[in-house]
Amino acid sequence: MASTSAEIIAFLLTISGWVLVSSTLPTDYWKVSTIDGTVITTATYWANLWKTCVTDSTGVSNCKDFPSMLALDGYIQACRGLMISAVCLGFFGAIFGLVGMKCTKVGGSDQTKAKIACLAGLIFILSGLCSMTSCSLYANRITSEFFDPSFVAQKYELGAALFIGWAGASLCIIGGSIFCFSIAENSNSPR
Repeated sequence: MASTSAEIIAFLLTISGWVLVSSTLPTDYWKVSTIDGTVITTATYWANLWKTCVTDSTGVSNCKDFPSMLALDGYIQACRGLMISAVCLGFFGAIFGLVGMKCTKVGGSDQTKAKIACLAGLIFILSGLCSMTSCSLYANRITSEFFDPSFVAQKYELGAALFIGWAGASLCIIGGSIFCFSIAENSNSPR
Protein backbone atom coordinates (compact mmCIF):
# COMPACT_ATOMS: atom_id res chain seq x y z
CA MET A 1 0.00 0.00 0.00
CA ALA A 2 2.84 2.39 0.79
CA SER A 3 4.32 1.73 -2.64
CA THR A 4 1.06 2.64 -4.36
CA SER A 5 0.75 5.92 -2.47
CA ALA A 6 4.41 6.70 -3.18
CA GLU A 7 3.82 6.12 -6.88
CA ILE A 8 0.73 8.34 -6.85
CA ILE A 9 2.64 11.11 -5.05
CA ALA A 10 5.52 10.72 -7.51
CA PHE A 11 3.13 10.89 -10.45
CA LEU A 12 1.44 14.04 -9.13
CA LEU A 13 4.81 15.69 -8.47
CA THR A 14 6.18 14.84 -11.90
CA ILE A 15 3.04 15.92 -13.75
CA SER A 16 3.01 19.20 -11.81
CA GLY A 17 6.67 19.73 -12.63
CA TRP A 18 6.10 18.89 -16.29
CA VAL A 19 3.22 21.39 -16.48
CA LEU A 20 5.44 24.09 -14.95
CA VAL A 21 8.31 23.29 -17.33
CA SER A 22 5.89 23.31 -20.28
CA SER A 23 4.47 26.67 -19.23
CA THR A 24 7.97 28.12 -18.89
CA LEU A 25 8.79 27.66 -22.57
CA PRO A 26 6.33 30.27 -23.94
CA THR A 27 6.45 32.57 -20.89
CA ASP A 28 7.49 36.12 -21.73
CA TYR A 29 9.66 37.23 -18.84
CA TRP A 30 12.88 35.21 -19.00
CA LYS A 31 14.85 38.42 -18.47
CA VAL A 32 13.53 41.86 -17.64
CA SER A 33 14.86 45.38 -17.30
CA THR A 34 13.16 48.68 -16.50
CA ILE A 35 13.95 52.31 -17.15
CA ASP A 36 12.56 54.45 -14.37
CA GLY A 37 11.57 58.07 -14.63
CA THR A 38 11.22 60.38 -11.68
CA VAL A 39 7.77 59.09 -10.70
CA ILE A 40 6.79 56.15 -12.91
CA THR A 41 8.43 53.36 -14.84
CA THR A 42 8.79 54.67 -18.36
CA ALA A 43 9.72 51.44 -20.15
CA THR A 44 10.09 47.77 -19.41
CA TYR A 45 12.35 45.66 -21.59
CA TRP A 46 11.89 41.90 -21.53
CA ALA A 47 12.91 38.91 -23.57
CA ASN A 48 12.38 35.18 -23.77
CA LEU A 49 13.72 32.43 -26.00
CA TRP A 50 11.70 33.58 -29.00
CA LYS A 51 11.51 37.39 -29.00
CA THR A 52 12.52 40.63 -27.34
CA CYS A 53 9.99 43.31 -26.41
CA VAL A 54 9.59 46.72 -24.86
CA THR A 55 6.48 47.93 -23.02
CA ASP A 56 6.00 51.65 -22.38
CA SER A 57 4.21 53.30 -19.46
CA THR A 58 0.87 53.23 -21.30
CA GLY A 59 1.04 49.44 -21.60
CA VAL A 60 1.72 49.30 -25.33
CA SER A 61 4.16 46.54 -26.25
CA ASN A 62 6.42 46.45 -29.27
CA CYS A 63 7.95 43.04 -29.93
CA LYS A 64 10.55 41.79 -32.36
CA ASP A 65 10.96 38.09 -33.07
CA PHE A 66 14.47 36.78 -33.39
CA PRO A 67 15.10 36.95 -37.15
CA SER A 68 17.01 33.74 -37.79
CA MET A 69 17.79 30.68 -35.74
CA LEU A 70 21.28 30.50 -37.20
CA ALA A 71 22.02 34.11 -36.21
CA LEU A 72 21.12 33.53 -32.54
CA ASP A 73 23.61 33.34 -29.73
CA GLY A 74 24.65 29.79 -28.90
CA TYR A 75 23.23 29.89 -25.38
CA ILE A 76 19.74 30.74 -26.66
CA GLN A 77 19.87 27.87 -29.14
CA ALA A 78 21.02 25.53 -26.37
CA CYS A 79 18.28 26.73 -24.03
CA ARG A 80 15.64 26.24 -26.71
CA GLY A 81 16.81 22.72 -27.43
CA LEU A 82 17.04 21.76 -23.76
CA MET A 83 13.59 23.14 -22.93
CA ILE A 84 11.95 21.42 -25.89
CA SER A 85 13.73 18.20 -24.91
CA ALA A 86 12.49 18.58 -21.33
CA VAL A 87 8.89 18.98 -22.49
CA CYS A 88 9.10 15.98 -24.84
CA LEU A 89 10.78 13.78 -22.23
CA GLY A 90 8.14 14.78 -19.68
CA PHE A 91 5.39 13.73 -22.08
CA PHE A 92 6.90 10.28 -22.59
CA GLY A 93 7.65 10.01 -18.87
CA ALA A 94 3.97 10.64 -18.11
CA ILE A 95 2.92 7.85 -20.46
CA PHE A 96 5.43 5.41 -18.97
CA GLY A 97 4.45 6.52 -15.49
CA LEU A 98 0.79 5.77 -16.12
CA VAL A 99 1.60 2.34 -17.56
CA GLY A 100 4.06 1.44 -14.80
CA MET A 101 2.01 2.42 -11.76
CA LYS A 102 0.55 -0.34 -9.60
CA CYS A 103 -2.91 1.19 -9.66
CA THR A 104 -3.29 0.85 -13.45
CA LYS A 105 -4.35 -2.34 -15.21
CA VAL A 106 -2.05 -2.11 -18.27
CA GLY A 107 1.62 -2.94 -18.49
CA GLY A 108 1.92 -6.66 -17.88
CA SER A 109 3.28 -8.43 -14.83
CA ASP A 110 4.26 -6.76 -11.59
CA GLN A 111 7.97 -6.96 -12.34
CA THR A 112 7.46 -5.43 -15.79
CA LYS A 113 5.34 -2.63 -14.34
CA ALA A 114 8.04 -1.93 -11.72
CA LYS A 115 10.68 -1.63 -14.45
CA ILE A 116 8.43 0.67 -16.49
CA ALA A 117 7.83 2.84 -13.41
CA CYS A 118 11.58 3.06 -12.83
CA LEU A 119 12.07 4.00 -16.50
CA ALA A 120 9.47 6.72 -16.08
CA GLY A 121 11.39 8.01 -13.07
CA LEU A 122 14.64 8.10 -15.02
CA ILE A 123 12.95 9.93 -17.90
CA PHE A 124 11.49 12.51 -15.51
CA ILE A 125 14.88 13.00 -13.84
CA LEU A 126 16.41 13.57 -17.26
CA SER A 127 13.60 16.00 -18.14
CA GLY A 128 14.20 17.91 -14.92
CA LEU A 129 17.94 18.04 -15.55
CA CYS A 130 17.37 19.42 -19.07
CA SER A 131 15.10 22.15 -17.74
CA MET A 132 17.41 22.93 -14.81
CA THR A 133 20.40 23.18 -17.15
CA SER A 134 18.53 25.44 -19.57
CA CYS A 135 17.30 27.86 -16.91
CA SER A 136 20.69 27.90 -15.17
CA LEU A 137 22.55 28.54 -18.43
CA TYR A 138 20.26 31.44 -19.27
CA ALA A 139 20.51 32.86 -15.72
CA ASN A 140 24.29 32.54 -15.78
CA ARG A 141 24.43 34.63 -18.94
CA ILE A 142 22.17 37.30 -17.43
CA THR A 143 24.12 37.55 -14.17
CA SER A 144 27.52 37.52 -15.85
CA GLU A 145 26.47 40.42 -18.10
CA PHE A 146 24.88 42.26 -15.18
CA PHE A 147 27.98 42.15 -12.99
CA ASP A 148 30.49 42.72 -15.80
CA PRO A 149 31.69 46.35 -15.53
CA SER A 150 32.86 46.35 -19.15
CA PHE A 151 29.42 45.32 -20.50
CA VAL A 152 27.83 48.53 -21.79
CA ALA A 153 24.59 47.27 -23.39
CA GLN A 154 21.21 46.99 -21.68
CA LYS A 155 21.55 45.06 -18.42
CA TYR A 156 18.78 42.64 -17.48
CA GLU A 157 17.66 40.87 -14.33
CA LEU A 158 16.28 37.37 -13.83
CA GLY A 159 12.68 37.01 -14.93
CA ALA A 160 9.82 35.03 -13.43
CA ALA A 161 10.03 32.29 -16.07
CA LEU A 162 13.41 31.15 -14.76
CA PHE A 163 12.05 30.62 -11.27
CA ILE A 164 9.04 28.72 -12.64
CA GLY A 165 11.41 26.56 -14.69
CA TRP A 166 13.61 25.83 -11.68
CA ALA A 167 10.56 24.89 -9.59
CA GLY A 168 9.22 22.60 -12.32
CA ALA A 169 12.60 20.96 -12.80
CA SER A 170 12.91 20.35 -9.07
CA LEU A 171 9.47 18.72 -8.95
CA CYS A 172 10.37 16.49 -11.91
CA ILE A 173 13.63 15.41 -10.28
CA ILE A 174 12.02 14.75 -6.88
CA GLY A 175 9.07 12.86 -8.37
CA GLY A 176 11.34 10.88 -10.68
CA SER A 177 13.52 9.90 -7.74
CA ILE A 178 10.47 8.68 -5.84
CA PHE A 179 9.48 6.61 -8.88
CA CYS A 180 12.96 5.08 -8.99
CA PHE A 181 13.01 4.32 -5.26
CA SER A 182 9.54 2.76 -5.43
CA ILE A 183 11.07 -0.16 -7.35
CA ALA A 184 13.49 -0.78 -4.46
CA GLU A 185 10.52 -0.82 -2.10
CA ASN A 186 8.71 -3.19 -4.44
CA SER A 187 11.55 -5.71 -4.41
CA ASN A 188 11.13 -6.11 -0.63
CA SER A 189 7.38 -6.53 -0.71
CA PRO A 190 5.30 -8.39 -3.32
CA ARG A 191 3.24 -6.27 -5.66
